[in-house]
Amino acid sequence: MSKKASPPDTAAGLRRRAEARWRERPAGDIPRRTDADTQRLLHELEVHQIELEMQNAELERARGEVEAALEKFTDLYDFAPVGYISIDQQGVIQEVNLTGAAMLGVVRSRLLQQRWQRFVSPTSRPVVDAFLETVFAGSGPQACEALLLTATGGSFWADLQASSSAGPRGEQKWCRLAVSDIAALKRGQEAQRQVESLAEANREANQEIARRRAVEAELKQSEQTQRELLAESRELHAQLRRLTHRILMVQEEERKQISRQLHDEISQILVGINVQLEALTQTAAIRPRDLRRRIAITGRLVGQSIRIVHRFARELRPAVLDDLGLVPALRSFVKELTSRKGLRIHIAAFPWVEALDSVRRTVLYRVAQEALTNVARHAHARHAAVRILKIPGAVRLEIYDDGKSFSTERALSAKRSGHLGLLGMRERVEMVGGRFSIASAPGEGTTVTAEIPLDPPPGGGN
Repeated sequence: MSKKASPPDTAAGLRRRAEARWRERPAGDIPRRTDADTQRLLHELEVHQIELEMQNAELERARGEVEAALEKFTDLYDFAPVGYISIDQQGVIQEVNLTGAAMLGVVRSRLLQQRWQRFVSPTSRPVVDAFLETVFAGSGPQACEALLLTATGGSFWADLQASSSAGPRGEQKWCRLAVSDIAALKRGQEAQRQVESLAEANREANQEIARRRAVEAELKQSEQTQRELLAESRELHAQLRRLTHRILMVQEEERKQISRQLHDEISQILVGINVQLEALTQTAAIRPRDLRRRIAITGRLVGQSIRIVHRFARELRPAVLDDLGLVPALRSFVKELTSRKGLRIHIAAFPWVEALDSVRRTVLYRVAQEALTNVARHAHARHAAVRILKIPGAVRLEIYDDGKSFSTERALSAKRSGHLGLLGMRERVEMVGGRFSIASAPGEGTTVTAEIPLDPPPGGGN
């Protein structure tokens, strides 16, 4: 800002200066005056004094107007809606208005003599450097956009406009930057781009909708055919389930017959042979030792055959299941499995489970048999438990083991060979209207659950 003009000399000042200059004149240069000349000169001096007073008043009024205009200009400069920053050719800030200082977040007095590049983002410095180089080259007004930094760590996009200027005596060049915050404009441009992007996405969506409608129209044309195929598929699925249930029932009946034949015929014959061999051994006590040794070996083989036949009978259809009930049959199976595999198995059951019909008791036995066999073969478990509980309207069978876990989904969807398998267990339970599930998690073991209703399903499960 330029300095204020000094007030003009007053009349008294002019008088003192004039008297001083008069005293400096030589005495011989002062002409002699008459009274008339003195009176005329006094009159002129008084008139001149009045003129000087009028001039002084006019100067005072002019000075007041200049000071008011200067104050108005200062307000317009400091409180302008844009920031004005004057920098020299070395990029040092010389002047700044209050708006510019507020934009940069620095008090104006501390902003002076700082380098302008400090407030320019590194990404925008090449653009701003080229912009100032063009300005100081005298190419006229220039403009650019740059990302500016604030002293508080923030940033904003600004529009920069500038032109170079030189001092009144041709000193070093400087330029005044007009800085405008265009963050809102940038947000508007970004919003416009988003609107255009959404419009494009909307057009693509409309095209996709049109395409899908065309596909839907084509699908509707074959809707009747699809309904017929679906009905046929459901009928085939129902037939397949009925056939599966029937096969399981027939299979169970065949096992029952084979078990009876093995127990009632083959076992009795083998027992008779063993009795005869023992009698032969007693009557041949006086015979050679070779005969007795051979008879003893034959007896052991016959006894082993009897045990094998009994085990086959239990696996096919344990007679104890029909004669004594579900719980004794399970205990017999667990005892035999424990002796062969060394697995500790605990059984707990409520006594009324024997009131179930033969079909449902058989389902519970087969599920427990297959589950425990899988534990002994694959789980590497140390302990297992079988619980038969009564719940509202149903009987729940739970087989738990502390062995390794497995993927239940893959196991239920895979084709398993040997015995009943997981799929066979589920089919047996669903055959009598029950529900079958498996839960297996690392570190928590595996639990097989089968729930069978107390009342037999419609059709008796056949």
